[in-house]
Amino acid sequence: MKKLKLIINNEKRSKFKNTFFIRKEMQTILNLYAKMVSHNEWKDYGLTLGPREISFDFYQRSSDKPIYKISKNFNPKSTNERFLLKDRNGLVLEKSESLSALIKKRNWFKFKTVG
Repeated sequence: MKKLKLIINNEKRSKFKNTFFIRKEMQTILNLYAKMVSHNEWKDYGLTLGPREISFDFYQRSSDKPIYKISKNFNPKSTNERFLLKDRNGLVLEKSESLSALIKKRNWFKFKTVG
């Protein structure tokens, strides 16, 4: 116990650095969520973490599929595909390199889900 070494493996930590939403991105998403909840459009949310992306899912009812997903792509093919807005079937509705631009592109109140 006389000779102790502290070994820090920074290679593994740097690998996971950008695999989550940063604080500013989460604040932007939660502001949108709060606005839509106050208008009684959305009821619940969830996070989905995959090997290629993380997504923030919005639900109209807790038992349904998410009606929208805002995804952060870890390895985008172009800079325009950093953030994606997907519908409940996984089809890409919008692409952007900035999360705030992606949210501003969409008129969130003109679409009503039926059913």
